[in-house]
Amino acid sequence: MIPNKPKNFPSTPSPPSSIFKMAGGHRLCSQILGFIHALQFLCSITTVHGKVPQSPVECSSSGCILRNSYGAWGDRRDCSAINVTYPTTEEQLRSAVSYAVRNNLKVKVVTKFSHTIPKLACPQSAGATLLISTEKYDSGIEIDAVNMAVTADAGVGLRQLIDAVESEGFSLVAAPYWEGVTVAGVISTGAHGSSWWGKGGSVHDHVVGITVVVPGSRSEGYAKVLRLEAQDPMLNAAKLSLGVLGAISKVKLSIEHRLKRSITYNFTEKEDLIEDVYVEHAKKYEFADITWYPSRHTVVYRYDSRVPLNASGDGLNDFIGFQPNSILISESVRAAEKLLERTRNANGKCLTAATTLGFKKLVGNGLKNNGRMFSGYPVVGYQGKMQTSGSCLYSTRFDTSCAWDPRIKGLFFYESTAIFPASAFGDFIRDVRKLRDLKPENFCGVDNYNGLLIRFIKASSAYLGQHEDSVVVDFNYYRANDPSDPRLNQDVWEELEQLAFFKYGAKPHWAKNRKVAFLGVQHKYPKFDMFIAAKQKMDPQNVFSSEWSDAVLYGKEAEKVDGCALEGLCICSEDRHCSPQKGFYCSHGLVYKEARVCRYLQSSMSPSSTIA
Repeated sequence: MIPNKPKNFPSTPSPPSSIFKMAGGHRLCSQILGFIHALQFLCSITTVHGKVPQSPVECSSSGCILRNSYGAWGDRRDCSAINVTYPTTEEQLRSAVSYAVRNNLKVKVVTKFSHTIPKLACPQSAGATLLISTEKYDSGIEIDAVNMAVTADAGVGLRQLIDAVESEGFSLVAAPYWEGVTVAGVISTGAHGSSWWGKGGSVHDHVVGITVVVPGSRSEGYAKVLRLEAQDPMLNAAKLSLGVLGAISKVKLSIEHRLKRSITYNFTEKEDLIEDVYVEHAKKYEFADITWYPSRHTVVYRYDSRVPLNASGDGLNDFIGFQPNSILISESVRAAEKLLERTRNANGKCLTAATTLGFKKLVGNGLKNNGRMFSGYPVVGYQGKMQTSGSCLYSTRFDTSCAWDPRIKGLFFYESTAIFPASAFGDFIRDVRKLRDLKPENFCGVDNYNGLLIRFIKASSAYLGQHEDSVVVDFNYYRANDPSDPRLNQDVWEELEQLAFFKYGAKPHWAKNRKVAFLGVQHKYPKFDMFIAAKQKMDPQNVFSSEWSDAVLYGKEAEKVDGCALEGLCICSEDRHCSPQKGFYCSHGLVYKEARVCRYLQSSMSPSSTIA
């Protein structure tokens, strides 16, 4: 059975006294505890607004550089191009593609947000290249009330689209939790919310039409516009395309009459029920999710369903991780995290994880009754205010920003996202629990972020979508500023990663993950060959492909070099792929014995120079 909803507002737990008896002594613990409480107090009483994120494209007389919103790609190497163009109309977009084809340029389309972690948007490293930015192609939004659809220009932001649709009495049903994406970007990488109901939680499964500009022959002016409608089989390739088929011009999405929803978070310690109730939970609540904090032995069930439009409430989902943060706070949190990493203080991370979880309970994880502050469950509001968030994107005060803004010394992390067949997810959770039970404090690092976020997406007709109902698991964890620095409990996150993608055959989210997650990915999609056939038809000259996007799409393994496993660029098979000079050696997994991970060994004796 699903755990009961809480009857009373939960109180913030106090950390156990034993946590103060850790390596580093009482002084460090009390400093960290006081520091975290002070930061949370400031956050709870101060309304702050943040720096607008910088443009991902920077140009000079020598060319242009493309960066993602985190300031670093997986291999930490910048992407370069000769030039960038900013079309404002479909004809200008067609002209840009035509120019590129006529002049034998490689092309990549980029957005004003650039939140993709893999280098899908990076153009070819050798030869002449062009970036096409949709930043200024964002003015067109047309609502068809008769056919219940909305058509938007490729560069329209998700928040801009949601507000336009809601103002006319309609709602988008599906959206990712983070709203810093464009209409074309959100469908191109399979971004999603959470639902097994209706068409499901993936935005691309609500697409009913796409206009895309593709290379053409000389007689066609070197570029042509394709208008793909619901019955066109090419739509199944174009609605989740990774940007390798052409330049999306317009996207048509299905809409519904405006709706409201009610959200309650139930924090419970009944974590042993996850594998028994996740299916029932997803079927019972339309927008259900689950968050598991393994080191805290805590599970948070999201009860999230539609309610009548006349239900009382004008709530807001302003997720605390996406709110504008004081730059001082963000930098201080990162400094504390680096200190705990440097001193190998896992218990210190447990202290901050416990306090962070307590604070999330206190503020309802960012939910706000009547849009102002959290006063209790349920929180009821219109779909447009409840389905996605990202308030750190919009405000302009110089002393605040999104916590991961690369212009400050704030958060810097990995994000791994694995998509499981629903039938395999329960066994994965059991293995993770076995790994956790060996040493629970090893999981405090992931609980400092958002634990393991569990969401639900439905089987899709997209060739690169899910062929069956699936469960998605996201987890974030510390990334070092120096790529040669191993991480505390690095072996745990590598084993968790390999458990998901290799033992259980999970698929990687196309817009997230480290390089190793994509190894062999082409064999995990039954309709992969159909996508490649569509690609060869729409872009036979591979104008929109690069070695970077090919590495993701075809699951290519890179050459193994010293230290490559530290950043997920390879799976270690020799000690040199880790960091033996800093005590990290290539070892077997603890639960998944076939895993090969970089583990810290206090002894200078290597387990082996080569792991078979």
